[in-house]
Amino acid sequence: MADAGPPPEPDAAPPLAGEPGSLPAGSPDVPMAASPGSVRSGRRVADPRRELVRLAEQIAAGGAAVVPVWRRRTAAESRWPVTLTVIAGLVLQLLLPDRLALRPVLLLPVLEGALFIGLVVANPVRFERRSAVVRAGSIVLIFLVTAANAVSAVRLVLAIVDNKLLGTPVQLLTAGGAVWATNVIAFSLWYWEFDRGGPVHRSLGHSAFPDLMFPQMASPELAPHDWATRFVDYLYLSFTNATAFSPTDVMPLARWAKLTMAVQSAVSLVLGALVIARAVNILQ
Repeated sequence: MADAGPPPEPDAAPPLAGEPGSLPAGSPDVPMAASPGSVRSGRRVADPRRELVRLAEQIAAGGAAVVPVWRRRTAAESRWPVTLTVIAGLVLQLLLPDRLALRPVLLLPVLEGALFIGLVVANPVRFERRSAVVRAGSIVLIFLVTAANAVSAVRLVLAIVDNKLLGTPVQLLTAGGAVWATNVIAFSLWYWEFDRGGPVHRSLGHSAFPDLMFPQMASPELAPHDWATRFVDYLYLSFTNATAFSPTDVMPLARWAKLTMAVQSAVSLVLGALVIARAVNILQ
């Protein structure tokens, strides 16, 4: 009788749960190729293979895999909160006394209004379209609002230091309040425009790391699954930073965010202290 050939080798056992390459039963096929954008802006992103293995282990353990907000696509942001806030900032600039406004008085408001109309035409309802021209126009608009308010703040501080009366205590507090409120609006626009590349990039989930850590990012179980930052969140951040002179519930992670919040706190502290002290002195 002819000798039988060597027995066939047994098939390789599938990898166990927890080993590299393992996936739970019934899970959909996931491509394992590394993303070409694994390194972005000089910062290394986690290896996609290890990320998939980690998510698979979470699913196998019965836990829900949560994609971070800054890596998740979300709905495009509505324009109307930003539109109303910018209009409020322009109105506050027009209501300032002539001694505090930059001359000619209507120059900057007209330029800001023209830029603002162009930006509205580019994205009339939601922030869905982004180009270099649109981003540059948005930054120039925020810069003009900030520059005009900075001139008003400097003139207000100089008038108080030089003991030059700006009217009654009510008029002084009104002028100081307008400058302070415009400062809050201007910095909220800076946070909103630069955090994770702006509203369009945030909705696409292109960021490898967050610049500002909101509570819903650190504790996703406390927010709906489709939660995303909106302009109101940045307006609240600016307001609390201007009143507490320090971060409250939103932590700055990027260096630009830390420096911007430090500048805003310093400006708010100087304005608040001088205006209130001068008003109290006039009342006495």
